[in-house]
Amino acid sequence: MESLMYVGLGGFFGANARYALSLWVNDYLAPRWGPFPYGTFLVNVIGSFGLAVFGAWFSASTGLSPSLRLLVGAGFFGAFTTFSTFANESVALMQGGDWTSLLLNMLLNNGGCLFGVVIGLILGNRLFALA
Repeated sequence: MESLMYVGLGGFFGANARYALSLWVNDYLAPRWGPFPYGTFLVNVIGSFGLAVFGAWFSASTGLSPSLRLLVGAGFFGAFTTFSTFANESVALMQGGDWTSLLLNMLLNNGGCLFGVVIGLILGNRLFALA
């Protein structure tokens, strides 16, 4: 039961951070560059990068509570990133016949998240002396 509390608390902050950042990014970029799920893309890449850095730090550190991994890893970053929103926005682009944006959204999210993890692991491992 305690594990659920840690995941839930981290998830509360992660979901709210995602929502606020996505709104701000979409409100800022959509009027300038046109409609596109910018916010979801950004939170997914930032979250992938952040989780990789956190994982490298957690692995390199001794004596850390497993509860911290639940709070930050599963809770915060699990709720901050969003595959379901990415999938729904992709389907909406497809249903709207915007095939270029659909393809761009799929490539950017998948490629950007993988790139974020790779860069996060490289940076995290260097920062925390695992490399």
